[in-house]
Amino acid sequence: MRKPIIAGNWKMYKTPKESLAFLESFLPLVKGHDRDEIILFPTMTSLAAVLEVVAGTNVRAGAQNMHWLNEGAYTGETSPTMLTAIGCRQVLLGHSEQRMYFNETFERVNLKLKAAISHGMDAMVCVGELLAEREAMQTEEVLRTQVRAALHNITASEAQRLVIAYEPIWAIGTGATATPEMAAEAHEMIRKELAHCCGSQTAQETRILYGGSVKPENINTLMAQEQIDGVLVGGASLVPESFARIVRYE
Repeated sequence: MRKPIIAGNWKMYKTPKESLAFLESFLPLVKGHDRDEIILFPTMTSLAAVLEVVAGTNVRAGAQNMHWLNEGAYTGETSPTMLTAIGCRQVLLGHSEQRMYFNETFERVNLKLKAAISHGMDAMVCVGELLAEREAMQTEEVLRTQVRAALHNITASEAQRLVIAYEPIWAIGTGATATPEMAAEAHEMIRKELAHCCGSQTAQETRILYGGSVKPENINTLMAQEQIDGVLVGGASLVPESFARIVRYE
């Protein structure tokens, strides 16, 4: 019922030339693969070039972030209209690095999600707890707060194209990975909050991905969990062969 998504977040890596070289190697490795949706989130300077190359393939591409307004005096920002003008229909919102390093607030994530919905974009919203919060047994409270804030005043019909990515912040880029059971438990908590915000049907239909040091060595055990509907991959998505192995998990 919920088609898995394998997504790669390139963060602040790869020039346009390097991005095209990646695609030249990667696309043949996943050609014809339709079990999962494959999405890449390249840097903003590479996005247009990547979108052009993946057009007509089984791979899609999206932006790592965006502003919620269509235009204005906001130096350094990219608007939803600018993204849709180059054919971008995917956007990653609320990533933990935006929250930690660039003061991304709950309110802004909500505004960006509303903007994405109004422009017909598919939004992937990231949520997750710090290590101190997990150790203090606050994981459920943190996830509840983040999900409810992101979905504030968003209806069930508006949330139909939403994807949630659960990222335990303590596992991102550290080599540590939540056990499949820990990840599944967190996904269950998120689905419970989705039901609270948007109803049980939306909760059951919404795909929830896991992100946090995903690699070829652990993808099989993660995807064996019923509650895990895919993965958001960081470092392992930068190498064509590595990311293709993740896409083709068994």
